[in-house]
Amino acid sequence: MSNFNWPAGRSNYEILRTGCFPYIKYHCSRKPPEDLHLSDTFMRIIKIVNFGIPCLLYGLAATQLIRHEEIVLTKKGSVTIYFLLPEDKGARF
Repeated sequence: MSNFNWPAGRSNYEILRTGCFPYIKYHCSRKPPEDLHLSDTFMRIIKIVNFGIPCLLYGLAATQLIRHEEIVLTKKGSVTIYFLLPEDKGARF
């Protein structure tokens, strides 16, 4: 899925993501739940029509631009998350 709701506790986050080899690019916004079926379908069609080439190029360019990483510990081991810019820890959402 490219655009979907992600409930977390009492909040809902709208997730917008795409594969950008070798990464996954995502954006999340805290929003009330809404029907994202049409938006998700539209995003999938665009990716199919352009054969994913823009996503591939974006991902390859990102390998040269990424300068920040954080390690997140999970029950199944550590996961490294890469950012173009450091996350704003004091952000409201």
